[in-house]
Amino acid sequence: MADAPMDPGEYTIQELGPEIQSIEDVDALRAILEAEEAGEDRAGAKTVIESRLEKFTEEEEATGEVDPAEMTAAEVGNALQDVDDPEELERIREAEEAGENRDSVLTLVDNRLDSVRGSDAEAAEVVPPEEKHPDLDHPTADKRHVRALEGGTYGDVWVYCETQAGDLIDVSLEMLGKARELMDDYNDAYDAEEKVVAVLIGDEVAGHAETCIAHGADVVVHHEDPRLDRFRHEPYTRVFCDMARWGGDPGAGNPDPAAWRDYDEPRYVLFPATHNGRDLSAQVQAELDSGLASDCSGLYIENAVISNPAKTGGEDREFERVLHMKRPDFSGFEYSTILCLDNPSREFHPQGASVIPGSFEVPDPDPDREGEVVEHEFDLDDDWFRVDVEEFDRLEGGVDLTGHEVIVALGRGIGDDPTRGMELGLELVDAFEDAALGISRGIVTSSYEFEGHVEEYAAEERQIGETGQEVEPDLYVAAGISGAIQHKVGMDESDTIVAVNTDPEADVRDFSDYFIEGDLFEVLPRLTEALESGDLETAVADGGETE
Repeated sequence: MADAPMDPGEYTIQELGPEIQSIEDVDALRAILEAEEAGEDRAGAKTVIESRLEKFTEEEEATGEVDPAEMTAAEVGNALQDVDDPEELERIREAEEAGENRDSVLTLVDNRLDSVRGSDAEAAEVVPPEEKHPDLDHPTADKRHVRALEGGTYGDVWVYCETQAGDLIDVSLEMLGKARELMDDYNDAYDAEEKVVAVLIGDEVAGHAETCIAHGADVVVHHEDPRLDRFRHEPYTRVFCDMARWGGDPGAGNPDPAAWRDYDEPRYVLFPATHNGRDLSAQVQAELDSGLASDCSGLYIENAVISNPAKTGGEDREFERVLHMKRPDFSGFEYSTILCLDNPSREFHPQGASVIPGSFEVPDPDPDREGEVVEHEFDLDDDWFRVDVEEFDRLEGGVDLTGHEVIVALGRGIGDDPTRGMELGLELVDAFEDAALGISRGIVTSSYEFEGHVEEYAAEERQIGETGQEVEPDLYVAAGISGAIQHKVGMDESDTIVAVNTDPEADVRDFSDYFIEGDLFEVLPRLTEALESGDLETAVADGGETE
């Protein structure tokens, strides 16, 4: 085995990925993996190295023909990256069809064919799925997509402003403030005059128009109907999409411009990443035949240079006015930035994102701002209301963890005695003047059994993180929380972070100001005692270590 060309222990996981991208020697990569296993043995670091190794399998290095019958779908995908001959790709496809005929492999081959053919319009002619496979039953065969637009024009950023029980929720105002910031910068950068458009759908929602304008909207488009007093999937989707098309029929031709706008479709759309917002955003973007980056916590607009063959034919190409949508990566170790771009065969507009509540500040309202209020008219089909909820209970209030000076957050570390762990967290909360208890996703999804007096504190409404609330208190105490990035995005703006964990290699250590290596069942009582006595020197439990 070759000597490792680098010591992975000298790099954080985030630094390691870019560092090994220039290493293409399989033996060297295996040596680095062995060095990691013999050293810090970090699961995330090993995943990064193993992923790099997968790109250089024996099948990839072989000079013979690719035989899909002897390979997994993943191995076929790796091998295809070295195949640039369309005829060879066609041969591989025919071999797969004659063999196992796996849909996943056929899709990989088709995607590679699209890539090597690039932007050659004749070679990459797009055939609708209902024509390509007439023997299949296509539920979308009669659907008319926005892709029928020819030379479509796009403009403005649209913000879906959600209401609950008649009230405009805070994340709607957060998005309006961020959209205002985006469009101000956009107009300066591109010498444009595009607007922020707030969308209100429901019953008696027009009363929120002035609030939307005061928080950054230039135009408010609203649709009123008593039947829309509660969120309903189909009518809300139909109304929003008709607003976006403004009565235009994309199956028959480009939409006619509305009196208040001179473009065919929105350029960007933002939705709240709430339960209803997630439902609506996915359905609207699918109906508009575009993409969606969900659960984003950062947004910015700038040009992007892309060399992906499927989008550019292999040549570097600069795309303008691209919405960069930042969200936690599924790996749990870093952020990803999602781009929604055009390729040779279709348009991806509007570029859409759903936003995690708490990601942005609620802007100060400007009561002197002026804007236009537009009433949207659209006939709602009775068939969209075939099911009705005759009676329901509405939860009062909910838990808002934002605005507290201190947050005590508990994670899976309470698993040995969930009820006692929750009690210790509450006792520490009570020791502060202004504190609240939060929990990680691990508790929400666990099967822990809590006694009745603490059971309410394990509810999802107290969850902090990517799919929960975002907080930024003066002090954040993370007890028994590993520190995956999905949780980190909900609290990393805290002024001071104190972590308590038995695992000295827990990810939370990397972004904590103080790390206490110890059992929360021992540490939390000591912290509480120290606060109550004013003697913080006793805060660390016997046997614990702090840095």
